[in-house]
Amino acid sequence: MYKIKIRKVGNSLGATIPKEILEKLRVAEGDTVFVTETPDGVKLSAYDPEFEKAMAIYKQGSHKYRNAMKELA
Repeated sequence: MYKIKIRKVGNSLGATIPKEILEKLRVAEGDTVFVTETPDGVKLSAYDPEFEKAMAIYKQGSHKYRNAMKELA
């Protein structure tokens, strides 16, 4: 368990994430992380939940229009 303190950064608030957590998330300076609300609290992840939705829509369309996709390729 990690204890992270919220600090003032300019006119905003921020938190410093320990190096061990950044390594587990596989993120570095400039990367984006996503905060998702869960029934147990919040989840911090490098995974974009919207990307999976977009990929599911793509998979449906690519299967339905596979012949057209082959022609375009």
